[in-house]
Amino acid sequence: MIPVSGLYEAHLSVCDLDRSIEFYRDVVGLALAHAVPERHAAFFWIGGYQRSMLGLWSIYTSPVNLRLHIALQAELPDLLRAISDLRSQKITPRNGRGDEIDEPSVFPWMPAASVYFNDPDGHSIEYISILPDAARPDIPGTMTFSEWDAIKRA
Repeated sequence: MIPVSGLYEAHLSVCDLDRSIEFYRDVVGLALAHAVPERHAAFFWIGGYQRSMLGLWSIYTSPVNLRLHIALQAELPDLLRAISDLRSQKITPRNGRGDEIDEPSVFPWMPAASVYFNDPDGHSIEYISILPDAARPDIPGTMTFSEWDAIKRA
């Protein structure tokens, strides 16, 4: 087996490529790497030049309506700011179940903090930050960041 060191690229289908380019560039903050108008595609760098890539492909008015998910790694201070930043863009921050949130959710088994939101096509986008704390696989489900913080201090 070849050891895999990371995920280099992922692709999403979108209905309106121009709208999605604006969203991923102006809201998510990804750098547009390359657009291929004749193929109705655009590619964004994730984490800097040549680190990882997101490809967007227009499907026009196709009846295909897939709701896909990608998670974007973020530093914890940025993740903690994500909810107010998303709201300022009129985007609803959510947890993994789809509930609106006021603070990040934590997956104790990892542990990681996350904030989910939807792109214009309904794809689930997640900002995630691995926490420096010890994993707690004994704690089921998820919790709020403040609940996690209280457990750490206990």
